[in-house]
Amino acid sequence: MCATNPVNFSNQLKELSVLVRQLEGDNVSLEQSVELFEKGVTLAKDCQKQLQKAEQKIQQLVESDGKQQLQDFQTDVD
Repeated sequence: MCATNPVNFSNQLKELSVLVRQLEGDNVSLEQSVELFEKGVTLAKDCQKQLQKAEQKIQQLVESDGKQQLQDFQTDVD
């Protein structure tokens, strides 16, 4: 994952999902499991960084007159 060629967030989540399924399977050796887990941790950290950047950008966009206008997200779940 090169800084000049950022990986798509959705693709990273898909790859992370694939890694989890592989780890949950019975066909992976201990050594492979450790490698997959390490790759998964790296992907998860990168996704978290991207989410934090997006959150910061959103906060900057909704600021008005020095006051933040952020509100909790409301869903219509019955």
